[in-house]
Amino acid sequence: MAQVTIQVNGRPYIVGCEDGQEPHLTELARLFDRQVRQVSSDVGQLGETRLFLMGALLLADELSDMKLRLAHAQAEIARMQQEGTKAEIAAIRALDAAAEKIEKIAAE
Repeated sequence: MAQVTIQVNGRPYIVGCEDGQEPHLTELARLFDRQVRQVSSDVGQLGETRLFLMGALLLADELSDMKLRLAHAQAEIARMQQEGTKAEIAAIRALDAAAEKIEKIAAE
């Protein structure tokens, strides 16, 4: 198990992670640090626990919004795929009808 020293609000923390996940964990820590520093800037120092809680809640809110946006996008994609399928079926029917007419004319 690897260990990484991350910085949050100017303080170092040693965190364990799976081998190879160090860069990902470091990036997550940077994201959290930016959020915590923004909260600190907006409302002042609240104490480490409250500051971290507010940062985590804001990130959770962003995650929730992103999940909702993803769900809407997936629903839109599904709707468009369904419309595309309907259009394909209509095109196939039109081609079948045209082929039948051509065959009928050729038979005459």
